[in-house]
Parts: sequence; C-alpha cells; structure tokens
Amino acid sequence: MSKRKKKNRHIGRKILFGIEIVVLILLVGVLFAYTQLNKKMDKLDFKDDTSKEGEKIQVEMNESVSGSEVLSGYTNVALFGINENNSDTIIIASINNDTKEIRMASLYRDTYMRVDEDEYGNGIYNKCNSAYLRGGPVAAVSMLNTNLDLDIQNYVTVDFAALIKAVDCLGGLDVDITFEELRHINNYCVNTSEVTGVDYTPIEEPPIPEDQTKIIGTYHLDGIQVTSYCRIRYTASMDMGRTERQRYILNLMAEKAKKAKLSTLNKVVDKVFPMVETNFSKSELIKLGSGLLSYKLTENTGFPLDYIMGKEITEPVTGLDCLIPTTLATNVKYLHEFLFDDKDYIPSETVFTRSEFMANKTGFGNSSVPEDSQYLIVDPSGSQQEPGETDLENQESYE
Repeated sequence: MSKRKKKNRHIGRKILFGIEIVVLILLVGVLFAYTQLNKKMDKLDFKDDTSKEGEKIQVEMNESVSGSEVLSGYTNVALFGINENNSDTIIIASINNDTKEIRMASLYRDTYMRVDEDEYGNGIYNKCNSAYLRGGPVAAVSMLNTNLDLDIQNYVTVDFAALIKAVDCLGGLDVDITFEELRHINNYCVNTSEVTGVDYTPIEEPPIPEDQTKIIGTYHLDGIQVTSYCRIRYTASMDMGRTERQRYILNLMAEKAKKAKLSTLNKVVDKVFPMVETNFSKSELIKLGSGLLSYKLTENTGFPLDYIMGKEITEPVTGLDCLIPTTLATNVKYLHEFLFDDKDYIPSETVFTRSEFMANKTGFGNSSVPEDSQYLIVDPSGSQQEPGETDLENQESYE
C-alpha cells in the first residue's frame, strides 16, 4: 500500500539501530582499558584511505560548507552498519565540542539521492545505501557531505557480525516479543546466519494465538536472534515498527552495558574491535574515548523527515522502490536545525540544484511538503517560498 507521509516534525523523530550503542560500548571499553590502550587499539582495522598510487583519497564536501563557523563547533562522525557491502545502517553522530552533547540522525537506507557520477560528470541517483557498495566508506561519506551540506571526515564501520558478538559478549538480552515477531525472527535468522556465518537456534513456536500482534512472553535471545529481531520490517507497522524494535533493543543493550563488569567490557573490546573499520587514528580515538564520561547522548531523528514512499508511486518516476525526500532542500534545512541548532540555515547551491533536479524528475516538489514543514521552504537567498514555487528549471543539465 502506498503512503504519502505527512506528520508533525517532532513525531517524526526516530530512534536508531543498535550499531551506535556498539560504538559507544567500544569507546567505554577504550576508557576502562586505558592502561592497555595501545594493545587494545591494535585490534582495530585502521584505514588510511590511500589509493594504489599512494595518494590520499579525499572526502568530498560542498565548497560553501568548508570553513563554516557553525560546523567548526562540532565533531561529526559517520557510522555505517554493513550487510553484504551495502550500508543498511547510516548514522550521523554529531558531538557538540563545547557541551559534549551527542545528537544522532539516521539516514533511511532507501532514500533517493545522488550517490555518484558517470564518466561525463552527470549525477547518478539511487538509494543512498548503494554509495558504500559503489565506492566504500569514502564514497559514502562524500554522499553524506554533498547531499546534506555536512563536513564529515571520519567514519566507523561495523557489520552484522559485530553486533552479534557484542550482544553475545553481554550475555544476550531478555526481549518481550509477539508471535508474529517470533516467526519473523526465525525467518530472518536464516539470512543473518548466511551473511555472517554464525549458527543459530530457532525459537520454539507456541500454539498460534488468536491475536498474533500481542506480547506472548519474554525470551532470552542471543546475538543472531537479536540482530534478526532488529531487521524485521514485514509486519503491519513496516519501518515504523522496525524503528520501535530497534529503540527497544538499544535501550536493553545500554542498560546491560551499564551494569557489565570490567571483564565483560574487555571481552567486548577483544571480540568486537577486530570487526571494526575506521579512518580515525589511534591518537584521535584516544582523545575521543578519554572524554567519554562527559558525553551526553541526547536527541535522535530520522532523515528525511518528510518523504513520499510506496513502490507504485516511486518506481514509475525513479525506477526504484524508494523514499523520495519532499524536498531535499527542506529536509537539509531541518537537519541543520536539529543537529546544530541553526534555525537560519540556508542550503547550499549544490543542495538546491539536486533538490530541484529530484523534484522535476519525480514531480514531488514544494507542493508536496507537509503543512507543518512549509516554514522550511526557502529559496537560495533565504526568502520564504510558496509551496508551488520552484527556483531553478531544467536541472538535469546541471546534474
């Protein structure tokens, strides 16, 4: 069933996938294992992002973003959760350098964006998670920077196997589940096992209840079962339900990590670090980890805030079953308001160009922006626009 998403922008905030708590657990492990830091750090897969010719591969960013006074007050990190080389989880973690507050935004993997360019310099538009598959983490970070007006230089990549190990090191989780979720967990375990090479044990099914959507009990789940639970999207609540499950697991992991012994945290470090890839240097991670106790994890959101979805709507205009931001420019303005408290932010010319190209291609422009978000509609000069107005025409020639 197709859906044209309209909602209050605050209701639209999403809690993110369990990968960010894995990263935070890693930093906790670094902090507590500080006396053995160099030994622990050696387990990480450090990348210097150099080409075969030995030259540094540069992360792309929009020219107007370079030297931004607002962005200079934040440390932004891209967190990727990988499944068969697609970044099915993409999270922007933004650390306020003064207050140590951390805000996170999860980029929905099916979001329609410019992910690359062809040999003639024309933009290639696809689901955003395909950028990682096309060019690895540097290409994925560049996709984030150029589509969202960000300045991200560092990334951390963790795959499904790392989440499984982290949960298992914590001793598993006690999860309240419904009958339909139980069945989906068993089904997802098959693919999760194939992808990670980790064996699994199916959960024994009780008699089918009259209402399969009600909680049937608390089950102690291991890492592969928890990961499969987080991947469920084929219930009536679709991605909204998956988001709720991910928030639930995130909270369970956080609570269990807080109570864990030092030996357990060290075990997480020993088992999970080898599965983590990053272009942070040792010294940068030491600095980041040493300040962990002063960090405050605050609000989270999903991106895009407003979008059009439904295969029968999006496939005819994009060739994909995807999410079409309505519009890219208004969503980018909201993102900067959320992450950096920049209510006066005006997107760059690059973002406006891509936004208008997508609007012209799909037919979903300013007139598709929900009423609650129409205050975000501005032109490149910063003037408020009417929902039906456009700024640029025939943008395909630009892209």
